[in-house]
Amino acid sequence: MSNRLAQATSPYLLQHADNPVDWWPWGPEAFEEARRRDVPVLLSVGYSACHWCHVMAHESFEDDDTAAYMNEHFVSVKVDREERPDVDAVYMEAVQAATGQGGWPMSVFMNPDGEPFYFGTYFPPEPRHGMASFPQVLRGVSAAWTDRRGEVAEVAGRIVRDLAGRSLARSGDGAPREEELAQALLGLTREYDAQHGGFGGAPKFPPSMVLEFLLRHHARTGSEGALQMAADTCEAMARGGIYDQLGGGFARYAVDREWTVPHFEKMLYDNALLCRVYAHLWRATGSGLARRVAVETADFMVRELRTAEGGFASALDADSDDGGGKQVEGAFYVWTPEQLRAVLGESDAEFAARYFGVTEEGTFEEGASVLQLPRDGGVVDAARVESVRERLLAARAERARPGRDDKIVAAWNGLAVAALAETGAFFDRPDLVERATEAADLLVRAHLDDRARLARTSKDGRTGANAGVLEDYGDVAEGFLVLAGVTGEGAWLEFAGLLLDIVLDRFVAEDGALYDTADDAERLIRRPQDPTDNATPSGWTAAAGALLSYAAHTGSERHRSAAEEALGVVKALGPRAPRFIGWGLAVAEALLDGPREIAVVGPADGSGTAALHRTALLATVPGAVVAAGAAGSGEFPLLTDRPLVGGRAAAYVCRRFVCAAPTTEVDVLKGELAVFE
Repeated sequence: MSNRLAQATSPYLLQHADNPVDWWPWGPEAFEEARRRDVPVLLSVGYSACHWCHVMAHESFEDDDTAAYMNEHFVSVKVDREERPDVDAVYMEAVQAATGQGGWPMSVFMNPDGEPFYFGTYFPPEPRHGMASFPQVLRGVSAAWTDRRGEVAEVAGRIVRDLAGRSLARSGDGAPREEELAQALLGLTREYDAQHGGFGGAPKFPPSMVLEFLLRHHARTGSEGALQMAADTCEAMARGGIYDQLGGGFARYAVDREWTVPHFEKMLYDNALLCRVYAHLWRATGSGLARRVAVETADFMVRELRTAEGGFASALDADSDDGGGKQVEGAFYVWTPEQLRAVLGESDAEFAARYFGVTEEGTFEEGASVLQLPRDGGVVDAARVESVRERLLAARAERARPGRDDKIVAAWNGLAVAALAETGAFFDRPDLVERATEAADLLVRAHLDDRARLARTSKDGRTGANAGVLEDYGDVAEGFLVLAGVTGEGAWLEFAGLLLDIVLDRFVAEDGALYDTADDAERLIRRPQDPTDNATPSGWTAAAGALLSYAAHTGSERHRSAAEEALGVVKALGPRAPRFIGWGLAVAEALLDGPREIAVVGPADGSGTAALHRTALLATVPGAVVAAGAAGSGEFPLLTDRPLVGGRAAAYVCRRFVCAAPTTEVDVLKGELAVFE
């Protein structure tokens, strides 16, 4: 049996390369083979940090008998959802429509034309809790294919027709106005968990994009309620088990509504988005907690996820060796009182147990606890806390580490570039700005071809074969635009423009709607198109935000008009489903504010220039863009015809290139950037 996954750039596919299952990668060859053999295709979709993907792999895909049946009766295709979000999105839509739920691993049975007829997620190796076993499912699907082919064809045709008939709610009359954003805020207030922070019940995910909207809404309107929801949610997450109290960084989600027990996988995108949220919360409030979490999360990304090529790896697994050769979820992170005593001694262990909420009963499994920061209101010995934290972190480093998915995903690295650039600028950490620049360099070097087309992934410096999707173009352009504002290097503005021209040429429909794949991408049973956020901003709203920022930088009406048309979907969905279109709402806040354009002219090595530049970057006005450099340098259109004032560095605050009188004074600039108007 040939090993077709051995040369994959996906660590997830490589994890399955030695299975007894005769896996095929996604591609026309697999479907041709199914057609030749007259068997159905079994599509299995997952990702490397997925706990239940590992469970099903160990239980079923590593089992010789199960694999033999799969090899005889199916062509089995393995897909990394992070490499092929388009494939994942199309079939997940079908799974959710048919079953009312979704998740990974995703198992889809389809005919050789790619038309699905049976679905599921995780299947156990034997019947369990009313759920059929995976062998039972395999036998049932094979029997239906052999004995009831007409019924299978009817089901597949109906599903494809249903998917093709779905349409998006569009407002048809432009971007959202004040009224729709106020309605969105009201909707969020109704779903807000006032006791524990966040929205909804368990499981509870970090609402990163909604938090950005709340901070921007407060900045534009002065709404104390919006700020309070954002601040309280951020504090609850930072104190909870979802945040790594020793090493920094956030887990994927909490299984409970109190943020106590996480699903322990750590994703680059969550940490990039949350790093930026906490930096923005500090910018708005001066919160010491927000500053600490932003910096610690940035340091976590650099320490744990940075690759030799300068980019950022996708994820850390939830599972690791428990010391006895067994892969256990959370084993790297949790502590028992006995383990604390072994590292710290009796007195400090008792202190650490109180401080981090470690109990004899445990807050997780088998008497272990996830470290938290309970609100006890007592006076804390900061030096003792730091000593305890350092010793526990050193002891934890001796444990078996979770596996790391080393592939570079363009979109998520774009998010990391934006977060690290701003965090470095806000907190005087030039090393973080340098790491952001190195990641941006890698995106240009390994992901961007000579036609300005993006590759979705790379690994070990080797470019992956999969084309970038809309979120890649939107998030990478966003990262480049933020980096341009922080560094004053106009090349990043130019690169962003190249990417956004591809968006306008290849992803935009005649009515202003956006597709997730380019018009020349591989044809699937449906061209994916989803404006709602998932764990990251949707490609649709990410592109709208980058288009708006680029228009603010350049004065391009083409890019601004495209952004406004794209935001029509926010007008339709924002009042009804604000939790699921948070980034679109945040972009709409920027549009309502202008956004402001801040041009800082002066010598790069001048203290006056630096002070004005920093003041501009710290402005909380929604979506402001910043251009800094020598007058008339040509790197930024905003700097054209913006002279020094009396030979001194000056700042110009503009909207749509119409500027107020320039100022040379930091305090005056702060006044011009007042948050409420």
